[in-house]
Amino acid sequence: MRPNTHQFDAALRRLTKFKQVQHPSATPISEPLVAFFKHSVQKRQTRFADIARAWTVLVPETLNTHCALESFAKGSLTVLVDSSPHLYELKQLLLSGLQKQLMLACKATGLKKINLKPGRWYDGDSPETGKLQF
Repeated sequence: MRPNTHQFDAALRRLTKFKQVQHPSATPISEPLVAFFKHSVQKRQTRFADIARAWTVLVPETLNTHCALESFAKGSLTVLVDSSPHLYELKQLLLSGLQKQLMLACKATGLKKINLKPGRWYDGDSPETGKLQF
């Protein structure tokens, strides 16, 4: 007795049904990622970029190479300075009127205070030869 084609077709449909993998539908990641970027990154980056431009223009190049803008939060800018002599020199420069100039130039960003902090943002002896730390 030979099975007929109807039985073969039924068996094939049954096997196909169990062998197929149903993938859950996934939502595209682009929409939440774009929303996160616009809300969290772009807004802060725009303000921080304006401050960085003003800092580059107003701070002398000899000091600027020894400084790194670390963060900007709640109107307070934190600046890392790689050595004590440069920290002292920058502090004196800020007290002699540079801080007021920076605050006027960055008024739209909400800059209220500048904090200087000793520290390095690079590995090695100098910012030119060292690599960045993360």
